[in-house]
Amino acid sequence: MEREFIPVNVAVLTVSDTRTLATDTSGRLIEDRMREVGHHVVTRVVVVDSEIQIRAQLAAWIADPAIDVVIATGGTGVTPRDVTPEALAPLVTKPIPGFGELFRWLSFEEIGTSTIQSRAEAALCGSTYVFLLPGSNGGVRTGLEKILIPQLDHRVKPCNFVMLLPRIKNEPTGRG
Repeated sequence: MEREFIPVNVAVLTVSDTRTLATDTSGRLIEDRMREVGHHVVTRVVVVDSEIQIRAQLAAWIADPAIDVVIATGGTGVTPRDVTPEALAPLVTKPIPGFGELFRWLSFEEIGTSTIQSRAEAALCGSTYVFLLPGSNGGVRTGLEKILIPQLDHRVKPCNFVMLLPRIKNEPTGRG
């Protein structure tokens, strides 16, 4: 029996000192593609490259039971202003290292060794998935098309992130 598509609630975060909602092409790409495949984009925000502000926005969304997935773009490089992974770190319940590994492997086919500068990563934070993508449209497209769109589709076998959500949201964390 074929599984049905199950939409998830997505929040989109763009980390940038120069972009606004009007000029944010990467965040718009995430929003548009998530909607096109059937998910609900419940909010989209741009914050500056500030570890404190990024963490505050991520924490608010992680605490919101109406948000299943956060997809962030920007701030994942190696310059001093790139602090998105550092902002996320204290909020992580379980890292998902395979996401960053797969992203860089796929990116290598497209941009060669330059992919080594990407700190794209993912984690489960409480009961919310958080994915950190580069700020470039190309990096966002790779992450969406080759990883996130398939993994956020309940019909993908043998397993996907969506099929785990009921357990993640209802089982105790094992901490205590």
